[in-house]
Amino acid sequence: MIKVENLTKKYAGVIAVDRVSFEVSSGEVVGFLGPNGAGKTSTMRILAGFMPATSGKVTIAGHDVFTESFQARRRVGYMPENVPLYSDMRVFEYLRYRAKLKGVPRRALDERLADVFEQCGLDTVRNRMIGTLSKGYRQRVGIADALVHAPDILIFDEPTIGLDPAQIRQMRELIRGLGKRHTILLSTHILPEVEATCRRVLILSKGRIAAAGTVDTLVGGFRAAGGLFTEIAGADLQTVEKALREIQAVRDVETREMDGGWGGYTMRVREGEDAREAVFELVKSRGWKLRELSSRGISLEDVFLDLTES
Repeated sequence: MIKVENLTKKYAGVIAVDRVSFEVSSGEVVGFLGPNGAGKTSTMRILAGFMPATSGKVTIAGHDVFTESFQARRRVGYMPENVPLYSDMRVFEYLRYRAKLKGVPRRALDERLADVFEQCGLDTVRNRMIGTLSKGYRQRVGIADALVHAPDILIFDEPTIGLDPAQIRQMRELIRGLGKRHTILLSTHILPEVEATCRRVLILSKGRIAAAGTVDTLVGGFRAAGGLFTEIAGADLQTVEKALREIQAVRDVETREMDGGWGGYTMRVREGEDAREAVFELVKSRGWKLRELSSRGISLEDVFLDLTES
């Protein structure tokens, strides 16, 4: 459905997307990950026909987005990071207006609107002014806008941005449901959402594809060893964290304060290393208290951080 070959985008000589190539097959839900400035939004805008590339080739459902832009855009529903909505229009009026702009035939208009209202859970707010809606409902209107012309492919740029945990859960269920009927390319910084909704992951770093594959493949085959979690008392958090960082096998430490003077320390461990004995000996030598010392498996977050920070 989506084929990208050697895609490059430059802004005033600065390379934002650097010879990126990937494919998304029909029916896939693919997570498009990367830190801010990695080139995700630029790539998605090019795929959606919102901006030209500097070089490379992109085909959408067999149509070249540069030479057959109109045909390609008809097959895509695009929701940008900041959804541009008309706040002084009612939800029903806005979606009807957008459907007409996108060429939905008059005879099919009512059926399409009924379908997207049901899919996106908007029936209860159909007559509300968009400006009075919560952030979660505005995001739903944005998705309905992307869906209204029945595209084969959906491209969502940060669809859960600004939502609370309950709204994020609802959005996850919505996207999972849409994945049964559409091919989806989804950009987000919330990695648990990727694990819950996406079949495959593309990780972009500094304008290039750093890794691609299923979540299980990336996590299972990654070179990092995983990590440790420990709970220590007897010294302030900063002192313990500094001492843990000095252990050769430890790559990074995340610290959190716990009740009763205890600190919780999550450590990323170097490839092929086991830091448990070194942590135990450190605690023993300093006269601190040890309440827990356990291994933890590597997560998608570990893979992401290692690829984008290295």
